[in-house]
Amino acid sequence: MIDQSLGNAVSQPTPNTLFIVIDQLRADCVFGALDSYLDLPNIRALAKDAVSFRNHYSVTSPCGPSRVSLLTAQYASNHGARRNGTPLKRDTQNLATVAREAGFDPLLFGYTDTSQDPRFLPPDDPRLFSYEELAPGFEEVVRLRLEGDSRAWENHLRAHGYDVPPYPEMYRPVGDRPDSPALYAAEHSDTAYLTDQVIADLDQRPPGWFGLVTYIRPHPPFVAPAPYNQMYKDAEMPSAADLDEPDWHPYVATARRKANVASTVVGFPGLEASDATTRMIRKLYFGLATEVDHHIGRLIGWLKDSGRYDDTLIVLTADHGELLGDYGLWGKMTFHDAAFHVPLIIRRPQATARGLTISQPTESIDVTPTILECLGLDVPHSMDGQSLCAFLDGRSPEGWRQFSVSELDFGDPITPTLWQSDHGLSVDTANLAVLRRENMRLIQFAGGLEPILMDVSDGIQGRNLAKNPAYLHTMLDLMQDMLCHRMTHTDGTFSRTLITDDGVKVAS
Repeated sequence: MIDQSLGNAVSQPTPNTLFIVIDQLRADCVFGALDSYLDLPNIRALAKDAVSFRNHYSVTSPCGPSRVSLLTAQYASNHGARRNGTPLKRDTQNLATVAREAGFDPLLFGYTDTSQDPRFLPPDDPRLFSYEELAPGFEEVVRLRLEGDSRAWENHLRAHGYDVPPYPEMYRPVGDRPDSPALYAAEHSDTAYLTDQVIADLDQRPPGWFGLVTYIRPHPPFVAPAPYNQMYKDAEMPSAADLDEPDWHPYVATARRKANVASTVVGFPGLEASDATTRMIRKLYFGLATEVDHHIGRLIGWLKDSGRYDDTLIVLTADHGELLGDYGLWGKMTFHDAAFHVPLIIRRPQATARGLTISQPTESIDVTPTILECLGLDVPHSMDGQSLCAFLDGRSPEGWRQFSVSELDFGDPITPTLWQSDHGLSVDTANLAVLRRENMRLIQFAGGLEPILMDVSDGIQGRNLAKNPAYLHTMLDLMQDMLCHRMTHTDGTFSRTLITDDGVKVAS
């Protein structure tokens, strides 16, 4: 509920907020090169009644850092939680803390993968033994984890007669192939369970509720309940993008060793890399994505049937992407577009634009400022992102960014990663930044590895033009863009605050 005595609170009527985050869904599955291969009718129908951002990128990866950036609206170089397990400073403002201060009650259905600040907890605190913890400001309604504590769902399975082994064995398919069905039926899957709980809870709440719903799928391990495990045919799946020289850059050569196709499933360590295997795994990924789409359709159907649809701000996105075997790579620990390019669809009830597609570059850090503005709340100076509300009314904001930037940390301070070992990198130099301007991509490594310049006009992301004299000026221009971006986007917590003779002054 909203405390109307708070000066920053939104006036009535207060919209509901449904913020959906899908784990590891690449954008071209919704709109792009892969969209004709899988059915996502509910997500695409929502886009026709909303605004979709087709050039939208997560500013970092993997799961923990990407969700921290999504919620804090900060680049990873500012919030510092650059790896799964790297703590987030306790006083970092985020979507939930700002909304809660204004009187909202942000609810979490799922997970945020936020590692806790150990400076303020005793060393034996249970929250310091998993990176899959709760972001400040949220009330955890449904606790769902991939690797850790998902006891509510597991107990739900046991109540329906399943013998549930521990993680990761619970994701081993029942059969002798990776595309054999999961041990649970579709109506009992983690996706179905989460959706059931969201509807049951929100249906009892008064208007003005605020729910973050986070679906684990289609994140690996890739195992799908029937019929989703066989919904698509192997032979009809698209082949992965390939290169004549797959190890064309030292980083890529290491990445191909770091994660192979066998790492995407449980129980098949000897799974061989081949076109047939890639098609089978893609079939499972597409099936899981279609399962999520089905349950998003249930959420939207519930909103419409209960008369809440036109009173609800709906935001749908993903935390990061997935390579799906392209260039022999799996997962998201790379600089390729598929690791960062994600869908973003926003339906604001009172907005004038419907079915509009936006081609300007947008970033995951823009989502939180957009939600805050939709709720009538001020965006803290610490946030790097920009509100997208003008786009929702069909307007193009003046001076909008011309490029997008993502960062990736591939080091480990405790156990050196394969990249650190292969290339003699320290934990501080094992990172990269990607700048995308139109069809050009600049990848800058912090130490040791040579930079990459790619022209992706033909869809191929595997040729380095950095040393080609014909691209010298392009290279220098993009390097200047990256330098200016870093100089502009330093930590902004007190960037507009001064201590003066008259006390603390803060610019509006």
